[in-house]
Amino acid sequence: MRYDLVIFDNDGVLVDSEPISNRLLAGYLTEVGHPTTYEESVRDYMGSAMHRIHELVEERTGQRLPVEFDETFHGRVFAAFRQELEAVPGAADVLKGLADSGVPYCVASSGSHERIRIGHRKTGLDVWFRDEIIFSSEDVGRGKPSPDLFLHAAARMGVAPERCVVVEDSALGVQAALAAGMDVYGFTAMTPEEKLAGANGYFGSMDELPAILGR
Repeated sequence: MRYDLVIFDNDGVLVDSEPISNRLLAGYLTEVGHPTTYEESVRDYMGSAMHRIHELVEERTGQRLPVEFDETFHGRVFAAFRQELEAVPGAADVLKGLADSGVPYCVASSGSHERIRIGHRKTGLDVWFRDEIIFSSEDVGRGKPSPDLFLHAAARMGVAPERCVVVEDSALGVQAALAAGMDVYGFTAMTPEEKLAGANGYFGSMDELPAILGR
């Protein structure tokens, strides 16, 4: 099937940010009294908007995270991004191929607009993303696994959900895409296929994606 819109997740799909983010998240949660390993952070929080992290911690412990948690965490993450972040291998080639073919695409991320932009500038992917094709959970209030973000992106891009395909690497993202009535392909470079259950298919390298998209 040829799609009318390709919707990319950002973290872990376009920029290789998940190892950095989850390392820092596990460390900070441990620091504020909620011992968390890197593996637990990936398992429990990968693909989450910040509000979900707060909700899960309070649900499990009955305690709220400090009021300054988001600001401090983002400060640490952004500083690390500016030093360490790289694009996912092959992501720029995929974006160039879509642009050269005139195929509409956008990014829809649980991360903030600031996080997306900092990552894109550091990795050079900003050349492929003007502001009007960048969508964040900030725009809708509820992040993945709610379908709101993907439905918002499709509506703003003027494409019916059933004509969209989502590229995701988190279980929450796959759930959100399916709830939105969209096809979704799971990127398994970091997340095992079995954790992306329900996807229409799977791929482990960006080199494989153009063929999956029928390009």
